[in-house]
Amino acid sequence: MHPSIGLLGRVLAIVLLTILIEFCASTILYDRASKLRVREDEVHRVAEHLSGASRVMIQRPPAERPAIAARLSSKNFTVRWVPTLPPAPPMSPDLTVMRDQITHWEPVLAQHDLRLYLKEPGRGGLVTGSLQLADDSWITFKAPQLVDEGKFRFTWIVMMVVVALGLSLIAGLMVRSTLRPVRKLAQAAARIGHGERQEPIEETGGVEVRELVHAFNEMQARIHSLINDRVEALAAVGHDLRTPLARLQLRAEGIGDEGLRQEIGNDVMEMSAMVSSLLAYLGGEDDPEKQQPVDVAIMTATLVDEIADDGGRAEYEGIDHYDALVRPVGFKRAIRNLIENASKYGESVFVSGREDERGVTLSIADDGPGIAEDRLQDALRPFVRLDAARGRNTKGLGLGLAIAVRAIEREGGTLRLSNRPEGGLLAEVFLPSPSIQT
Repeated sequence: MHPSIGLLGRVLAIVLLTILIEFCASTILYDRASKLRVREDEVHRVAEHLSGASRVMIQRPPAERPAIAARLSSKNFTVRWVPTLPPAPPMSPDLTVMRDQITHWEPVLAQHDLRLYLKEPGRGGLVTGSLQLADDSWITFKAPQLVDEGKFRFTWIVMMVVVALGLSLIAGLMVRSTLRPVRKLAQAAARIGHGERQEPIEETGGVEVRELVHAFNEMQARIHSLINDRVEALAAVGHDLRTPLARLQLRAEGIGDEGLRQEIGNDVMEMSAMVSSLLAYLGGEDDPEKQQPVDVAIMTATLVDEIADDGGRAEYEGIDHYDALVRPVGFKRAIRNLIENASKYGESVFVSGREDERGVTLSIADDGPGIAEDRLQDALRPFVRLDAARGRNTKGLGLGLAIAVRAIEREGGTLRLSNRPEGGLLAEVFLPSPSIQT
């Protein structure tokens, strides 16, 4: 179709074209199917019956003819004698052909005024007729089996159904082709919503679709430009913040008061951790890290050992190995944040891993105060501090769980928080199968 035609015009054109083709096909098929199909054996039989009836009737007086007609009638051929014939409409071309077939078998009938009519053509096609005798009286007859219209009416219906299905399929393919740019746009919007960079979409289709695709391409370019600007600005800010923090750390080493030096050092470390978490969360979706096969069971067990080595009470049990296709740095940061969060608010950390046909589940549990049920979802939001629920050791910006959620969702997994019946918080990380795509 011409590029200047809009989406509505294209769909209407397809619908109108389909209706036009269907109408033409229906007309042709109906014209062919409406022609009377004559059974040759019945034509021969009717011709013989009419020839014999006319000879017998003309030899008998009028008073005896009704009874003779009744004796000449049968199930497939009914005969009546009438002195006069009421006016009747002219014969159709199809019936004229049928009359010629009958007179071909019995030429003597051509000398009589043989007329044929089709009674109730839509409900069986009963052929009736009349034949004029030499004394101007008439023989009327009915031949139920002369026409096999029912069979061909069924054939016509089947052919129309086939035509309708074929046209529906063709129309569906044409509409699908017309809407293909819209589907590509929807897929591209879903990908960009997950932070995937992609090439501009080809601007094809109707006027409205091309304008929409053009606007989307411009929007995508602006988004990526904003993300790049943000990443560059954050990198500069991170560098500018870390430099004075490093100088402050060096100067703190020269403080003679041990207690004051330790407090300043702790403050510097906390500020550095806050800057790192902020940069990790606001660093943008354009992550250069690629997915790699990683044994997440060993990774989790190693992180638990690190907590234990630092003096915390943490233990791991469950599967020994489970290979998953993840971004190693981002996913490890997510699991570390969850384990450190558990150790921060609880005395002990219990980590387990289990595998089933759906995938792998990593559970991180603590024995701390937990979180109020109405605040569980709030805990996953960035910059949220749940001081009232988990008031001990609330350092940081509240980005640990938000960073974990983002990293886990990028791998197609989910993070769910719940309170343990025996007390404490349970964080469950689920990665679906297949873990490694080949």
